[in-house]
Amino acid sequence: MSKKKTDTSLIEQFMYPKLGPGQMWETVAQKVEQMGGTIIKNCDVVKLSIIQNGVSGLSYINNDTHLQSEITGDYYFSTMPVKDLIIAIGDDVPAEVRQVATGLQYRDFITVGLLLNKLKIKNETEILSANDLVPDNWIYIQEKNVKLGRLQIFNNWSPYMVADSNKVWLGLEYFCNEGDELWEMTDSDFISFAIDELQEIGIIDKNEVVDQTIIRIPKTYPAYFGTYTQFDVVKNFTNKLENLFLIGRNGMHKYNNQDHSMLTAIEAVNNIIAGEKSKENIWAVNIEEEFHENKSE
Repeated sequence: MSKKKTDTSLIEQFMYPKLGPGQMWETVAQKVEQMGGTIIKNCDVVKLSIIQNGVSGLSYINNDTHLQSEITGDYYFSTMPVKDLIIAIGDDVPAEVRQVATGLQYRDFITVGLLLNKLKIKNETEILSANDLVPDNWIYIQEKNVKLGRLQIFNNWSPYMVADSNKVWLGLEYFCNEGDELWEMTDSDFISFAIDELQEIGIIDKNEVVDQTIIRIPKTYPAYFGTYTQFDVVKNFTNKLENLFLIGRNGMHKYNNQDHSMLTAIEAVNNIIAGEKSKENIWAVNIEEEFHENKSE
């Protein structure tokens, strides 16, 4: 591998699923089921049972029926927030580990989807676009008088994400904390608030909105404050559970991108196949030089 002079996160071209990232996971789920696997949905893990140096089973509650069930396995991969994982392990967790996990912080996320006839702003670049639509995939909002953090234009990710090519499908992204003023707004009030903000900064005319939706996602971004400086206390404890593998962004409390998150899962599986007990290669993803993106000269 050539020595790199510049690290960059600015990628000019990449592969994107026709119907969005969810299409990839729907395909994975389909393949798992075709191979005889079972996918249990809409459930929360509430207890991990620990025996000696491993996980012996777990309990989960169905959010629809509120019934609790148990399941056992040879290996366990956790993508749930570390704070919730340690709570689920319960009394088997040393007090120091529990204290650090409890102090981990997150940023929560609300997105408002807006379907419009058209945008107020036009394409002023030399990049060709359908219906003279601005060519950006997302736009970071800098105006200090609004709470909006980022705007996605889904038409530009993939034209197949919009049923009517003459319409514009937007995602308005708000970064907040569960329980704060934004989080506590009703859905209808928040949607109206978001529409007004986008009109205030001149991107839309609110009369062009034809449909809307809202999604709230707690613990979207693991944060590097709170007790994060002591995270090795938690990491060392979970590493000793030989058949438990923490993977992904929330599973490892690391702000990895999607590629790096998937790579942690691949590394974990490779360790199992090879009989490798150490998990340091999993934690090293997105730290070592080989995992960083390389800018062409």
